Amino acid sequence: MQRTTHRPRLLTRPGVVALAAAVALTAGACAKSEDDASKDTQSPAAAGAEQKVVTPKPGSKTCAIDVYGAEKLDLKNATVGFSQSEKEANPFRIAETQSIKDEAKKRGVKLLTANAQSQFSKQISDVQDLLAKGADLLVIAPLNSDGWDPVLQAAAAKKVPIVTIDRKINATACKDYVSFIASDFVEQGRRAADQMIEATGGKGEVAILLGSAGNNVTTERTKGFMERIAEKAPELKVVFEQTGDFAREKGQQVTEQLIQSKPGIKGIYAENDEMGLGAVAALKGAGKKAGDVKIVTVDGTRNAVQGIVDGWISGVIESNPRFGPLAFQTLDTFTEGEEVPQDVIIQDSAYDADNAKTEIAKAY
Repeated sequence: MQRTTHRPRLLTRPGVVALAAAVALTAGACAKSEDDASKDTQSPAAAGAEQKVVTPKPGSKTCAIDVYGAEKLDLKNATVGFSQSEKEANPFRIAETQSIKDEAKKRGVKLLTANAQSQFSKQISDVQDLLAKGADLLVIAPLNSDGWDPVLQAAAAKKVPIVTIDRKINATACKDYVSFIASDFVEQGRRAADQMIEATGGKGEVAILLGSAGNNVTTERTKGFMERIAEKAPELKVVFEQTGDFAREKGQQVTEQLIQSKPGIKGIYAENDEMGLGAVAALKGAGKKAGDVKIVTVDGTRNAVQGIVDGWISGVIESNPRFGPLAFQTLDTFTEGEEVPQDVIIQDSAYDADNAKTEIAKAY
């Protein structure tokens, strides 16, 4: 990196307070695909479906523009580049992209977008292209956590601030990027374990459908789940772990293998809804009945919550994809010269048999 390292100094904190107070921000609902989203008129997210921020703990690290080494600018006159990591087949990604587009339109900000189509080399090229096209600020939804040096160096050379969402880049906050906005993935894993313990009675054999390798979401959701199981339900044994790559088709294939190798499996923890829905399809194909195998997932898509209503899924931990308002608020506060948190943590809700039918409108 070529950026000069500045010695931190005490700074006023009005931006942190303002950003933490922005806990009722709305964004658009999901569309059929990214291409369709540009054509269709999107209805606003249901009341209560917006992202809410966990108040930063006292002493939490912050970032300010003079420490970062960028320059102040008026967001309304800036060009923002957004790099999406995955194909627009996953409802989470559809809702995430649409939220960014909706907020840019709402604020009158010029937005450049790119989709890596689940190819990391393409995402690196995409972001470099966004910089070449004149992006003053970047919002990146990383496919992988490692391998970002070429982009970080190019952005630093142009003094372009970066905000990452959903997945973390393994780099230095307030040097290589400004802020990371996401859920607490370890806590999501813990809460999923709590739902699995309740659904299974805390005994038996369970499986984990792992997310994609190489990113912090998979690692942390697994860590939280395993820690909570060991703490609260030592008689609940994880006997199978295999990646489903956050994809429904792969989740179905892996579950079909699971049913053959572990016919007595009592529960499946799917680290996103798409894999969980794939597991449901596999269980149906094997002649299982709803509830024979307890399934707990993470995301909060409409189809997964409907799966609770239908009895096939025991619980869903929300991972809210509506990042647009928080991402733009963070950029706006930062470029005005005020501090922003290095980690902006989202407070997620959850769905179970008690609230799925009444809360399904909040799902995406």
